[in-house]
Amino acid sequence: MLTYEDCVGLCDLTEEEVEAIAEHEHIPEIVAAELGNYLVHSDTGVPKIRRIILDDIQLAERRGDKHHMLALKLVLKHFVDTHPQAMGSV
Repeated sequence: MLTYEDCVGLCDLTEEEVEAIAEHEHIPEIVAAELGNYLVHSDTGVPKIRRIILDDIQLAERRGDKHHMLALKLVLKHFVDTHPQAMGSV
């Protein structure tokens, strides 16, 4: 049986990136890992994940949650650094 950690390890995303997808889509993290896996391996999915993280950053900023906003900015930086195609069009 696969654990959540196994699924995250197989999806080419970090746990924090999966959590950002779960937050944005209002879905359980295990489902977000599956969605993230699909997106990261599709032609247009990486820029979509970038947009998801950007949306989460904007929401945290509007709520005044600076700590979460800064954490998500680090998630975004890592994502862009490890997925250069993230800078493509959404």
